[in-house]
This record gives sequence, C-alpha cells and structure tokens, in this order.
Amino acid sequence: MSNTVDIYTRDYCGYCTRALRLLDSKGVRYTEHNASKDPSLRDVMIKRSGRQTFPQVFIGDFHVGGSDDLMTFERSGKLDAVLQGML
Repeated sequence: MSNTVDIYTRDYCGYCTRALRLLDSKGVRYTEHNASKDPSLRDVMIKRSGRQTFPQVFIGDFHVGGSDDLMTFERSGKLDAVLQGML
C-alpha cells in the first residue's frame, strides 16, 4: 500500500467538509483533489471508485468510500489501524 491519503471533493459539500475535518483532527496528511477547480477529476474519481458522489476517500489503494463510510470506519476503530499501517 502506498503511503498516501487521497480525497476527492467539491466546493460547498458538507460531506466533504465533514470528512476533511475528521482527517485534519487526526493529523492525517492527505492530497485533496477538488473537482470544482478541475472538473476532469470527477471522471478520475468515478473510474477509481465506481461512485459518483463526493467525497471519495482512498488510503493508499484501499477505497474507504464516502463521508459516511469514513465515519463508520472511524467509529469501529479501523481507521486508526489502516492509517498506522501507512507508517
């Protein structure tokens, strides 16, 4: 697994804001791919995730999913375990 966290977002997206806040609160370094600034990123996100909704979160090659999926991952304690595997 590569040591990257990628999040595909768009402007004015409450779910995107919620996901970014969680990652920020954990001190996670990530690359934000904002499709509002570069619409071609939406196609990249769809090809990579198979989903059309924002955000979409990847930890390395692992597709976490959207904001709700990320929050579920966090509540279950799995998020920290996956992030620790990146170190």
